[in-house]
Amino acid sequence: MAHGDFAEYGSLRESGDRVARTLGALERERATGLLRLGDDGALHLDGGAVTRAESRHAPGPGDLTGALGGPDPELPALLALFDAAYFLLGSGAEPVFTDGPTARGPVRRITAATLVHERRRRRTLLHSAWPYDDVDAAPVEPVRRVRRQRVILTGLQAEILLNADGRRTPGELARDLGRTAFACLLAVRGLAAAALLRTRPHDPAHDPPHGLAAGPPAPPPGLPPEAEPPAGWAPADHDLLARLRAALVELG
Repeated sequence: MAHGDFAEYGSLRESGDRVARTLGALERERATGLLRLGDDGALHLDGGAVTRAESRHAPGPGDLTGALGGPDPELPALLALFDAAYFLLGSGAEPVFTDGPTARGPVRRITAATLVHERRRRRTLLHSAWPYDDVDAAPVEPVRRVRRQRVILTGLQAEILLNADGRRTPGELARDLGRTAFACLLAVRGLAAAALLRTRPHDPAHDPPHGLAAGPPAPPPGLPPEAEPPAGWAPADHDLLARLRAALVELG
């Protein structure tokens, strides 16, 4: 199908930008079908809205149930959708859309702008915690000796240290612990900043001093926080984003 001219969304320049632009085009066309990103996963669309997302890098809703334990039955599906969309929007694979019916169910309809806004926020959080992404896909290996006399950990960080075996990556630990992949990525970056994990050597001139983030680093390239979607894009659902962020804080 023809997607027309892709409107630029803010100052997006990374390799996965074409995924966001494709989503925006499909939203304008109210397309229904499957947007596949090679082996990375797929986004399900119904009338242009995203209703489901699966990524090989993120746990599914069933994997998260044990970590939630709350009264909101929609929350596992929402967390899993945004978790998967974070990775899919950054995929370098060529987007391939196939028209056709998608899985139906009590799933929230998510606009492309909502997913892009949340991904930009998450990238900034990760970058602020520890500006090196090599720990995201590496096995989590705690250091044998802690050089600091006092370390304050979140519950998830403590859980990761107790379960890290030097073989499983943050994503694999997320599945085993019933946590979102993003929450584990953020916790692992914090552990790296606290010098509690073995990390690849970096340029000392750019390393955060004494295991702490060195001031507010410049955000990674991406959507400016207050950027408006281009003409034809549905606006971001800020109420949904606030609800999602509150759930992530509670789970972290």
